[in-house]
Amino acid sequence: MPPVLPESVTATLDRLVPWPDDGTRADGPVAVDATDRLLLTEAAPLLAGLGRSRADDGDQAAGVDDVVVLGDRFGALTVGALALGAAGLRGHTDAVTAEWAIARNLEDSAATLGVGRPVRSFGALGPELLAGARLVLLQLPKSLAELTEIVEAVARYAHDDVILLAGGRDKHMSRTMNDVLADRFREVRATLGRGKSRALVASGVRPDARAAAPLYPVTERLTDSELLAAATPTSAAHGPDHVVVVAHGAAFAGATLDHGTRFLLSTAGRWPAASRVHDAVDLGCGTGLLATVLSRRYPDAVVVATDRSAAAVTSTRATLAANDLTAEVLLDDAGDGLADASADVVLLNPPFHDRTAVSTDAAHRMFATAGRILRPGGELWCVYNTRLRYRGSLSRAVGPTDHVAQDPRFTVTRSRKP
Repeated sequence: MPPVLPESVTATLDRLVPWPDDGTRADGPVAVDATDRLLLTEAAPLLAGLGRSRADDGDQAAGVDDVVVLGDRFGALTVGALALGAAGLRGHTDAVTAEWAIARNLEDSAATLGVGRPVRSFGALGPELLAGARLVLLQLPKSLAELTEIVEAVARYAHDDVILLAGGRDKHMSRTMNDVLADRFREVRATLGRGKSRALVASGVRPDARAAAPLYPVTERLTDSELLAAATPTSAAHGPDHVVVVAHGAAFAGATLDHGTRFLLSTAGRWPAASRVHDAVDLGCGTGLLATVLSRRYPDAVVVATDRSAAAVTSTRATLAANDLTAEVLLDDAGDGLADASADVVLLNPPFHDRTAVSTDAAHRMFATAGRILRPGGELWCVYNTRLRYRGSLSRAVGPTDHVAQDPRFTVTRSRKP
C-alpha cells in the first residue's frame, strides 16, 4: 500500500485556498494539487530523518536551515512541510502573486501549525536561500531553462548530501528534465506515478558542479532590424547597431526577440511623437526589451517597467544596465502599484499562459491597469494572439481601439484613453 500523509496534515492542506480566489470557481485554480501531495508524501520520511539527526544534537525537528521550498504556488508545500515537522524553512517563488498567496495561507494556518516556525522568503536563487540545505522541494517549472538555473543553484550552494525532490504532472514532464538533473547530480530516479503526477529524486552533487560556470543568466547581442529601428529616437539620424539582452531562466522568451514583441516593434513608426511622451510604461516587462526601446526612443521620458516575475524584474534591470540605460523597475502584479493617470504611452505584450494552463486573467487585469494609468489622450499599444480577440475588451477597459496590424499569428492594436 502506498504511503499516505497523516490525517492532520491532510486536514491542514484541505483548508488552504488559491488566494486571491476562494477555490469555488469551477475553472479556477486549486490550492493543493496531486503533485503537492506526492512531494509531501515523499518528503515525510526525509523530514523525519532530518529531525532524528537534529534530535541527536538536542533539536526536535528539521531546522530552518535544512529545508528549502522552490516554486510553491499557493503555500501547499510550505504549509505541508511545516505540518510534517519542519521547524522552519527558506523559500523562493518567481511570481509575486504566489508569494502573497503563500503568506496569506501561512497566516491562516498559524493556529494549526503553532508559533515560532519561521519561513524566510528570498528573491534570488543564491547562497542566502540555499546554503547548507539538505532537502529541497520543487514544483517543476514549465521551462527547461528555468529548471536548469534552479538545479545549478541547488548543486552550487546546498549541502553536499542535499536531496532534491522535483515533482510535476506526468503530461508536462519529459526525459530531458532527468538529463538536466543528471548534469549536476550523480543519482536521479523517478518515483511511481500517483494522481497523474510523478517526482524526480536527485542526490549526490557531482564534484565539479560547484565550480562549473553558470549557464544563467544568458547575455546576447541582438541586431534584429525591427528592434534597432524602434530603439532609434525620431530625431536621430542613426540608432544603435545592437541591443544587449540579459535573461534569467524563468524570463519569458529568454535572450531572444519573441515574435509578438517583434511584430509590436514593427509598428513603432506610428507610436506617439516624442513631444507627447513624458512618462512611458513597459507593462509586463519580461527581459526588458520594450523598456530598453522606450528609454532609447524617448530619451527625455521617465520609463517604468513592471512584472510579477522576480526573474523578469532581475533580467530587465540587467538588460537596462547592459545598454547603459536607467528606468524604474517594479515587482508588482499587473502594474497594481502604478499611479492613476501617470502614463502617456503603455506597451503591452500580455501573457496568455499561467504556468502550463491557457489563461487570460492576467491580460484582462493588465488592460484594466492600462486604462487606469493612462492620461487623457494617452495610448496603449498591445500585441496579442489573434484568436484571443481582445479588441472589445480593450475598448471597454481603455477606450476606442483601432486595429493597426495583423499577421498569421498576432494582432497589434492602439487604444486611446478618452
